Amino acid sequence: MKIQKNIWLLLGVLIATMGFYACDDDDDPADSSPITVSAIYLQDAESEVPDREVPFARLGQVIRIEGSGFTGLRKIYVNGYDTYFNPVYVTNNNILLRLSRNTPTIDAEDNVRNTIRLVKTGTEYVYEFEIRAAAPQISKLSHTLPQPGEPLIIYGSGLVEIEKVVFPGNVEVTEGIVSDEDGEFVTVVVPAGLTESGSVYVEGANGGAYSPAYFNFREGIILDFDGNGQQGYWGDAESMIVPEDLKSEVIGTGNISQGTYVPHRPDRIESFGANQNRLTEVWTAGNDVDDWRGQLTPHIPASTPVNQVAFQFDIYVPDAWANTGFLKILLINSYNGGEWSGYTYNYVPWIVEKEVVPFETDGWVTVTIPFSEFYAFSEPEEGESFTFEDVLLARENATYKNFGFYFENSDFTLADVTGNDSDETEFISSETSVDVYTDNWRVVPLEQLVYTDFPAEEETTEE
Repeated sequence: MKIQKNIWLLLGVLIATMGFYACDDDDDPADSSPITVSAIYLQDAESEVPDREVPFARLGQVIRIEGSGFTGLRKIYVNGYDTYFNPVYVTNNNILLRLSRNTPTIDAEDNVRNTIRLVKTGTEYVYEFEIRAAAPQISKLSHTLPQPGEPLIIYGSGLVEIEKVVFPGNVEVTEGIVSDEDGEFVTVVVPAGLTESGSVYVEGANGGAYSPAYFNFREGIILDFDGNGQQGYWGDAESMIVPEDLKSEVIGTGNISQGTYVPHRPDRIESFGANQNRLTEVWTAGNDVDDWRGQLTPHIPASTPVNQVAFQFDIYVPDAWANTGFLKILLINSYNGGEWSGYTYNYVPWIVEKEVVPFETDGWVTVTIPFSEFYAFSEPEEGESFTFEDVLLARENATYKNFGFYFENSDFTLADVTGNDSDETEFISSETSVDVYTDNWRVVPLEQLVYTDFPAEEETTEE
């Protein structure tokens, strides 16, 4: 893995090597001096060739225009679009320019498509240069442990006319792919024979993209209620979910249940009362059984930043869930319920962008929560950073090393969810009999390869 560099650091180095010119004279002859362009270079700090001459560039990329006569530049139009540029990054022989994602490509007028127009007070110059749409991006997968024959929805942007989906192990699918017209998702049927884990790759009209490397990551399963990992339970409290509470009937549409799973409201509990916490709890075995370091660090180095490692699980909610109740995810067994702090994370799927949006699923879907969202790791002190090692140490130093879930049904405010004290909206709990099922608890990497138009070079890792 190569450490990602900040693109603007590269720009600073490039600028430092250039000579700068400035003039306050409105009649400066430079305003009418001829403009020429000799070449265009892609500026990519992640690349093995950070200043590469290219025949085309994509929206969102930074280019360096090399030539002469740039002093006095007033306007730059890319495909006819008035593109912002910073005069600080302009010399007589070089221009550094980020191609706006608002630039039209195939929708540009014929007479300006694939052109860069440089305008000064007394002259202008048009350079023919291919401008392509931004490469697609994958933001998430609907299910990262689907079964063969089930649908997989790949979400992101720029997913237009996807022609090929490649699964880990180089298993390629070219038939039955359905792309959204707006490029926000693509659907494909999961093929048989998948044995490896890693990224899902898509390729279409705008180029290619990789998902995070968490597809089929069975190496990270800490509990699936079917033999991988061990459930822990003790005492006779009504809240404790025991093996007799688990279910194995096939449920879900499209993506169906996989063997045994946990109902967070077992059949023996008719409903949950309002303003109560730790209503049910389900745990891994913990002490002397769980071994995260031994199991996970061969695949996810302890030095990995916490925003690049996640807890993942599959969930099924057959009926609308809204206004009350949430799942508390606990890194260790050291909490009584009601906390919005420490080694916990409260999963409230029915709040989306500060609004109540009822949550339900037709089938099973995957939830991904980076460890950087667990409250203890969410706000590092200045100069501090957390790694997966901190997660491991938190568990190893705990008195009770069980990992688990509570179902909670207490009152809370929007500020509890967002961390913004000004979000004062209150959510008052009420009695609920919502059904929430989870399965396949796992820890996964979020490493994500960056697509390159120049495959001969080594691909890098996005952070």
